[in-house]
Amino acid sequence: MTVARRRRCAYLTMEDMSGFVTDADLSVPAMAALGWDVEFVPWRRPGVDWGRFELVYICTPWDYQADPAAFIGVLERIEASTALLVNPLALVRWNLDKTYLRELEAAGVKIVPSLWFDAWSTDALAVAREAFSTATVVVKPQLGANADHTYLVAPAREAGLLADMAASFRSRPYFVQPFIESIRTEGEYSLFYLDGAYSHAIRKTPRAGDFRSQEEHGADILAVEADEQLRAAAAAAMRCIEPAPVYARLDFVRGPGDAMLLMELELIEPSLYLRMDTASPARFARALDAAASASG
Repeated sequence: MTVARRRRCAYLTMEDMSGFVTDADLSVPAMAALGWDVEFVPWRRPGVDWGRFELVYICTPWDYQADPAAFIGVLERIEASTALLVNPLALVRWNLDKTYLRELEAAGVKIVPSLWFDAWSTDALAVAREAFSTATVVVKPQLGANADHTYLVAPAREAGLLADMAASFRSRPYFVQPFIESIRTEGEYSLFYLDGAYSHAIRKTPRAGDFRSQEEHGADILAVEADEQLRAAAAAAMRCIEPAPVYARLDFVRGPGDAMLLMELELIEPSLYLRMDTASPARFARALDAAASASG
């Protein structure tokens, strides 16, 4: 009797996940059913022999923005080993800086309007307000995650935020967007794609008085079925991504004229909200397994 060989997969994570919500563990039984043994490995752990894994999934390294150079260095070592890195390093590099949104916009994808700046200036707020014909804007780092260093700036609050923004963006490129009011009422939609196909969707609504859609900041999460308009908007963005990602999360908000506008395209370490769709852990496992098979 021949016993099938078990394969080893690393889920890249953090040393300390306290304060974060994750459900990546839901995919472990589905991976096991396909012959994979999963090990959660903190990305900052020194001396890891990545070659003992056949596949490394960038799972929950949600502190990488504090040291992106070190993070990329780890991914480079993984990709230089015999392990398959998913998503691949080329996609990670492209997705690391939010200027990818400019490329998608140039390709015809509708995004939340954005202005891009390399150095802090209070004039940026006035320029953005005039360009967007709105008093309330959002200022974000071009490289960031978890809504870190993200500011909602209304005229009444501006004076109290200027010092913090000047410190945050003194040596950090940033961009400015109009605040889309529907975020507080309708919420933000996230669509998940696995192995190039639509998997499931959620709606995230910030808690009262907030504008951030992460559940760590108190947002309400609801499973939804993406309608035809959302699916079409997501498909248009997915067609622009090369190479095709193994997994992707696309965040949309409803803008003026009922248009669905892309806020973020998450290809590095998005929470996939596997708990919101009972079939999604198995879909995700099959996507990883297919990527490993395709790599030989």
